[in-house]
This record gives sequence, C-alpha cells and structure tokens, in this order.
Amino acid sequence: LKSLAASYLAQNRYNDAKAQLLKANTVAAGDEEVVFQLAELSLSLRQWPDAVKYAQQLQQMKSTKPVSFVIAKSFYEQDNFGESLKYCEKAFKEDPKRAEVPYIAARCFVEMSNYKRAAGCFEQALALDSSRVNWMYEAGLTYYAVPDDKMAIAWFEKAGEKGHPRTNDYLENLGNAHLNAGNFEKGLVFLQEVLKKKPADQELIYNIADAMYRAGKYKDAIDYWDKVLTIDKTNARSLYMIGMAYQKSGEAGKGTQLCDRAIAMDPSLKSLKQEKKM
Repeated sequence: LKSLAASYLAQNRYNDAKAQLLKANTVAAGDEEVVFQLAELSLSLRQWPDAVKYAQQLQQMKSTKPVSFVIAKSFYEQDNFGESLKYCEKAFKEDPKRAEVPYIAARCFVEMSNYKRAAGCFEQALALDSSRVNWMYEAGLTYYAVPDDKMAIAWFEKAGEKGHPRTNDYLENLGNAHLNAGNFEKGLVFLQEVLKKKPADQELIYNIADAMYRAGKYKDAIDYWDKVLTIDKTNARSLYMIGMAYQKSGEAGKGTQLCDRAIAMDPSLKSLKQEKKM
C-alpha cells in the first residue's frame, strides 16, 4: 500500500495516494511515516481539519517529525488565528529558517488588526526569504495601516524594484503614502498616473485636489474639486473646499460665500468652519 501510494505521489495523483495511505494507516496503525504523509498530503489538498488531525496525532505519538507548520497553516486557513499563532511559535523552534512561519504569523496579526506585530513578522519573513515580492507589498500595506508611511514607502518601492506589477492599487497606495509623508510632488505623480486610467474616479480626483491644497497649489486644487462637482453637483465637501482654497488665495469674500453655500447643502460641514480645513 505504501509503495502504491508512493507511485501515485510520483504521478501527482494526490487523492489516490491519500486513499492508499488511509488503508495503510488502518492496516498498520501508528506508522509514523504514513501519518506524516497523511498530514502533508492533507495540507497539499487543502483539507485543513485532516491536516490538523494527523499532525497532532504525530505529536501525540511523540514523533520528532516537524509538523507544527502544518497545524499553524491549517488553523490560519480556518480563521483560527490564535491557535495558528501558538503553533507558529512551535514551528519556528522546529525550523527557524522557514520563512513561511513568520509570514503566517504576520497574516494572523493582520487579520486581528495588530499591524505593528504583523509588520515585525513580515520583516522577519523577508529577512529569511528576500525573493517574495508579494510579501514586500503586503509589508508595505501593513506599515501603511500602522501608520508608518516612511516604512510603507520603502517596502512598496522594494516590491516595485523586484517586479511587482504597477497596478492601480499599487500606484494609489504608494502615492497616498507619499502624500501622508508630506512628499506631495511624488505622491501626485503616482495618483495622476492612476487618474489617466480612471478618469471618472471621484474619490481619486478629490484626493488629488486635497493634495494640491495641502501643497499650497490652491488654483490646481480648485480645478480638481471642480471636476468632482462636474461628476456630482451635490458634493458639498468639494464646494466647501473650493471656498477654502479661494480664501487661502486671498479671495476671502468669494471663498466665504462658497463655504456658506456648501454648509446650506450639508449642515454637517459647519463643524469645519472652526478648523478651516478638511
């Protein structure tokens, strides 16, 4: 049975191989190699409960075979992040050079919104395997959520250098991180690149206008908020900020009138009148 299972494995016939191993496990219960292969196969087949069952069976048998990663990943895939982290610690002791272990831990912390811990785990994973471009991008997203824009930019740029696709999401996240860090010129370059492909994206246009405003480019900010109003004439926030931009440009009367019109459209904007900005 074990030989037949090995033959099926060589042919990538995993379900057939597992069927033979299950028979072998019935005939000769307690065979460590059989149980280990059942755990590994269950993981490959994404049969998470079986992977946990056989891996934990091995541990109960006091086996020295390293299966904590099997359990950690299986619990993660079942959204049991606490148990996954517990076994990540054990998996790291079994194989401290396996980059997937801190990566799974990072994903667990992200799912629990513990972004600082997640960022540290991504750093650890990438120190062990610096070829994972998608991990670099995820590290950037995690630092962005911390928020730590300087580190987010660093990892976004590393991902780009290593070949991460310049998708709209990638460019927008990198651009926003630059804006948050006060790098308005750089941030605007990325956002405007996205705008060429998403010319009617109201939120994107608003963000560009806001960046122009923060950079002191009030005329450009007004032009972009006007574009928002062309798409949606009821967007009171854009009208309010146009008023603010006119006031910053020295046209206080015109700006005040526009702000008042915006407040009449949306009374909740009245609170902005005190801080004079969004």
